[in-house]
Amino acid sequence: MGTNSQRARIGVFDSGVGGLTVLREMYRQLPNESILYVGDTARVPYGNRSAAEILQFAREILTWLCQQGVKMIVVACNTSDAIAIDQLCAEIEVPILRLILSGARAAVQQGKRVGVIATPATTASNAYRLAILEADSTVQVWQVGCPEFVPLIEQNQIHTPYTRAIALEYLTPLLEQNIDTLVYGCTHYPHLSPILRTLLPPSVQLVDPAVHVVAAAAQELDLLGLKSTRPPLPTRFCVSGNPDHFRQVSVQWLGCTPLVEQVNLTETVGV
Repeated sequence: MGTNSQRARIGVFDSGVGGLTVLREMYRQLPNESILYVGDTARVPYGNRSAAEILQFAREILTWLCQQGVKMIVVACNTSDAIAIDQLCAEIEVPILRLILSGARAAVQQGKRVGVIATPATTASNAYRLAILEADSTVQVWQVGCPEFVPLIEQNQIHTPYTRAIALEYLTPLLEQNIDTLVYGCTHYPHLSPILRTLLPPSVQLVDPAVHVVAAAAQELDLLGLKSTRPPLPTRFCVSGNPDHFRQVSVQWLGCTPLVEQVNLTETVGV
């Protein structure tokens, strides 16, 4: 692979701001990589959508990213990973790195009684349960669908009594099973860490798949000779909805105000 391929951006996509947890990990683990982040904010949240809709959205976004010339795609949306990516991997020519596999492998290293919190769509797909049991069939897995978390995070309502009450409601069935490990089955959920940590026993290990998918991306870049050795270009942020809202919500997690452009993800060139 030539220098141009090394200099190409890595595409990161999510339905909204949740994937910024993956982006932060990329800054930490892959400081020389240039990144194109796309949030499908016009259609967020994905967690309550039908499988057919999620498949269509993911296909549009992956196609758009390939048209932008990315060298690799990191799926920072668990719902898309659970429902669409198996089918789409065969259609896309660049390497695709996936959260669920990385998160499942990390979870079985941590404990034997694993709880997974995720969107209703991810939970219904059973993708985490299947991936965890495939990694270690002796582990017990409990899943809870959390429909209210993504909207609360997107609306910047994390530190409210209501969010704490909802979090306790979602965690209670897992606490009753004496889980020793909790997997964030949605990239938005690490933003809730301060709240969740106060509701969980200190012994419960938290697994953020973002950490592990980025480590897998780093390995893959090495393997393919695609790792950048020069300083990165500024991250390009693209959204399908209102750039102002994304800009406001993302400031607290990025530590700066990003330049955000609005794009049409349904426009495909030369199909």
